[in-house]
Amino acid sequence: MRRAVLLVVAAVAAYQVTAWAFLGLRSFLGLLFLSWLFSISMEPPVRALARRGIRRGAGTGLVMLVVVLFGVGFLAAFGTLLVDQLAGLLSSLPDVVGSAVSWVNRTFDTRLLAGDIVDSLELTPDRIQQLVEELTPGVVGVVTSIVGAVFQTLTFLLFAYYMSAQAPALRDTVSRRFPPRQQLVISTVWDIATEKTGGYVLSRVLLAILSSFTTAIFFLVVDVPYWLPLALWTGLVSQFIPTVGTYLAIGLPALVALAGDPADAVGVVAFGIVYQQVENYLIGPRITARTVHIHPAVALGSVIVGATLFGPMGALIAVPVVAAVQALVETYGRRYELVTGDGPTGNASVAGRGRSTPARPDRPGGVGGAVPGPR
Repeated sequence: MRRAVLLVVAAVAAYQVTAWAFLGLRSFLGLLFLSWLFSISMEPPVRALARRGIRRGAGTGLVMLVVVLFGVGFLAAFGTLLVDQLAGLLSSLPDVVGSAVSWVNRTFDTRLLAGDIVDSLELTPDRIQQLVEELTPGVVGVVTSIVGAVFQTLTFLLFAYYMSAQAPALRDTVSRRFPPRQQLVISTVWDIATEKTGGYVLSRVLLAILSSFTTAIFFLVVDVPYWLPLALWTGLVSQFIPTVGTYLAIGLPALVALAGDPADAVGVVAFGIVYQQVENYLIGPRITARTVHIHPAVALGSVIVGATLFGPMGALIAVPVVAAVQALVETYGRRYELVTGDGPTGNASVAGRGRSTPARPDRPGGVGGAVPGPR
C-alpha cells in the first residue's frame, strides 16, 4: 500500500512538473517546432544541391540565404505600405461592415442591424484603437519590437540551420538508441516523415506565394482598397486552412470591395472561384505531385483538433503532422484483400503492407519492402 501511494504521489508530481515546464516553455517549444518545419521544408532543395556535389551545410546556408533575401526584399519594397494599409483596414472595418449590411438590406429587403454584427465581431472603437496602437507603437515600442523580432528571427534561423545541416547525423544519433534490428525501421520512418511533411509544407508555401501574387495583381487592377494585406490574407488562408479556407480567404476581400462598389465584390468572388479551379486542376497537381494527399475531411478535422488543443499554432501544423502520420500508416500498416459475397476481389492472397515484412527500402514494393496490393 505504501509503495502504491508513493507511486501515485510521484506520478502526480511528475505530471505537475511536466505541465509547469510545458506552459513555461510553450513559446520556445513552438519556436523549436517551427524551426523543424522550416528545416524540413528546405530538405528538397538541400538534397538537390547535395546531389550536385555541394556540402550539406553549404547547401542549407545557400537555401536559407535565398529565403532571407526574398523576405528582406519584400519587406523593403512593401513593408511600409503593408503596415499602413493593414492599420487603415482595421480602422475602417466597422464602416465596411455597416456599408455592406446597408447594401444587403437595400438589395434583398432585409432588416439586418450593422451594430449587432459589429458587436458580434468585437469591432468596437476601443478594440480597433488598441489594434492600431499595437500595429503602430511608439518609439520605445518600435525599438523593443525590433530587438525582440531580430532575436526571435536569429534563434529561429539558427535552429533551422542546424536541424537541416545536421539532419543525417541527428537521424543516426536517434537510431543508435535502438537495437540493430530496429535501426533501419527508425531510419525509414524518419525519412518518410521528413520527405512527406517537408514536401507538403514546401508545396503549400509555393502555392501561397503564387496565390498572393496573382491576387494582388487582380486587386490592384480593379482598385480594391487595401489590396496588399488582403492579397496576403487570401494566399495564406486559402492554402493553410483546408476545405473552407478558400471561402474564408475570399470572403474578407469581397466584403471590403462590397463597401465600395458591389460590382467589384462580384468580380472578387468570380476571380476567387476561377483561380481556385485553375489551381485545383492545373497548378496544384503539378506542385504537389510528390507530396502526400490527405482527404479533405481528414484535413479539416485535423485543423479543428489542432486549433482546439494548441490554438493558431496547432491549426498551422496540424495538416503536415497528419500527412506524416498517414504516410507512415500507409507504409507499415497492414491491408487485407477485400472480400465480398462472391469471394475475394483481387488476385493476391494478401493485398497490403504488414510489419512482418522486413523494412528494406531497396526491395520491390517501395519503402518498407512490402508488396503493394490493390487499394
